[in-house]
Amino acid sequence: MEEIRLTGKEAEEFRRYREEKERKAMREQNRDAYKQLVDETIREVFPTLQVVSNGLAKCKQAVYARFADALKLKEDIFNTKPDQRSNTFSTSDGMYRITLGNHQTDDYDDTVNEGIAKVKEVINSFAQDDRSRLLVDAIMKLLSRDTKGNLKASRVMQLRKLAAESGNAELIDGVEIIEKAYRPQVSKTFVRAEYKDEYGKWISVPLGMTEA
Repeated sequence: MEEIRLTGKEAEEFRRYREEKERKAMREQNRDAYKQLVDETIREVFPTLQVVSNGLAKCKQAVYARFADALKLKEDIFNTKPDQRSNTFSTSDGMYRITLGNHQTDDYDDTVNEGIAKVKEVINSFAQDDRSRLLVDAIMKLLSRDTKGNLKASRVMQLRKLAAESGNAELIDGVEIIEKAYRPQVSKTFVRAEYKDEYGKWISVPLGMTEA
């Protein structure tokens, strides 16, 4: 069998080729090991997180059930509205308090588009000088929608103020159409628990993974 002899340069190139091949093989092994570790860890941890989530959900339901009578009595005694967004209950010594409430998202019915169209039609007739163009720009920014395609209720309030200051009846009417189309949606209910520390400062009890 004929012996193959490599020159110094060829031997060096072969050595580099072999080392690079070994490095690639090692990278692939490490990546496979990483993927396997992540997969195993997720499957191990996930059931625990599900138990915690279910426990929190049941606890929240239990808290609302326990405060149902207090909420009803509060409505009767203080003539509060049942659709109030939050209710806070405190101990007599002022050391503990629990707040029950809900988050709302801004939403509108289809008539909001008519109001927006009317407002835009009116303000487009304003752009005659620098001062009026500033007003047009300000109103157009207030009419911009969020990532979900809705107007922010806070911006509509600012829009009403600008419309009132302008004194333009058509503009005011357009804003009123937008306001009447407002249909806020209740997204999530929440429970907030707090206590006072030795310095009289309210401390929140962490009730979520992002808070603990």
